[in-house]
Amino acid sequence: MYISNTETVPDGEVVEVLGIARGNTVEARNVGRDITQGIRNVFGGELKAYSDLLTKARDEAIARMEADAEEMGADAVVNVRLETSQITEGGSEVMAYGTAVQLR
Repeated sequence: MYISNTETVPDGEVVEVLGIARGNTVEARNVGRDITQGIRNVFGGELKAYSDLLTKARDEAIARMEADAEEMGADAVVNVRLETSQITEGGSEVMAYGTAVQLR
């Protein structure tokens, strides 16, 4: 499956648009992480545990979008976008979406 944030696929011609493929996940922080990251926040520096959590969530959302596109019979997903939003205190949603297409 070809995944792209552009409207086209190099050396590929879109012959059919199948619709919007999407995938999402909601991840929550844990108390242990909050304590250690709170200390790091006082002294400065990257909040590595949160970066890792968001990377995991982003990868999961993209994988779910890809699975949705495969169910639609797509060869590729173009114009892919990622969004995040806070769902609850300490919980964030990551959504991946794009246009599922078939290629020649």
